[in-house]
This record gives sequence, C-alpha cells and structure tokens, in this order.
Amino acid sequence: MNTLPLQWVIVAGVVVIALLALAAWFFSQKKKQSARLQQRFGSEYGRTVGELGGRTKAESELKAREKRVAELTITQLAPAEAARFSQAWNALQARFVDNPKGVVLQADQLVRELMLKRGYPMGDFERRAADISVDHPTVVEHYRAAQTIAARDERGEADTEELRKAVVHYRVLFDEMLEVRDTKQEVPPAKQIPVHA
Repeated sequence: MNTLPLQWVIVAGVVVIALLALAAWFFSQKKKQSARLQQRFGSEYGRTVGELGGRTKAESELKAREKRVAELTITQLAPAEAARFSQAWNALQARFVDNPKGVVLQADQLVRELMLKRGYPMGDFERRAADISVDHPTVVEHYRAAQTIAARDERGEADTEELRKAVVHYRVLFDEMLEVRDTKQEVPPAKQIPVHA
C-alpha cells in the first residue's frame, strides 16, 4: 500500500491552516471595512446599498468617493467670506415671503457658490451630493430633499409649504458647509500680579 510520508501530511496541514487563517483575516478586514464605511456614511451607506443593489458595489462606490474627495483641495472660509455668505443667506430668507419660488432657486445657487468657494467640483447633482457625503454624510439627505422639492417646483407641483421646507433643507446644508476658519489667535488671559500689603 502506498502511503504519503508524514512530512507531506504535515506540510499539507500547515498549508490548509494557513489558507484558513488567510480567509479568516480577509473576511475580518472586509467586515471592519464595512463597519468603517457604515459609521462614516451613516444613512448614505444604506441608500447607496439600496441604489446599487448590494454591499460590494456600494462599498466600492463609497471608497471611490473617498478617494476622489481626498484628491480635492477643500478649504475652509475665512471669517470675512463666511460673513458675506451669511449676509447673503439672511437677505435671501427675508425675500421668501414675497417670492418663495425665486428664493428656492437662489438658495440652490448660493449653496452651489459656497461649495465652489470651498473647493467642491460643480458636476451634476448626484456627483455633488456624492462628494458632499464623504465629509458631510448627515446633511446630504437635506440636499437631496431640497433638490427633490426644487424639481417639483420646476414642474409647478410644489406648494408654498414645500418651498419653505426646501429652504430649510438648504439651510442645514449651508450651515454645515459654512465651516469657518478662525484667523484670530486666542489671547491668553493676563497673569495676575499678586498685591503685596
């Protein structure tokens, strides 16, 4: 009877154990990556899984977004620029009562201008929303909701209450995107000089 030498059995056993360990490590890494993406993107993760029909495709898309945004130069606004944008927003809101339809369009334009100033590319809406979702996953839903209402408004289907909601959605995104860089140095408190009697 022909038997395998003990040495070959041991080598085969080590190879099988190594392959099992490698597979366990691979699945562990995949699980960690999924958890990281879920944590980073929040509800945008689930939306992307549903839209693309599976985790593998969705995770590839989310990683591609991260890579694309990492190559962008996203900058914070100086306080003077932020003040200008804030004033423009306040003026826009003041016009809502007289022209709700126009204000929704202006809100969209102001958000786009702010995004452009920060360094986000101005491709189509889905691309902008995808880019925003990398650093601002909690507010991208507001952007999508505002755009949905704006599209309904273009078709003449949105009422004033919906337009108000659109402006509120834009405001959430606007506030998040307005991140301000403080250029002032904090002045340390003056040291107290002890008074001698």
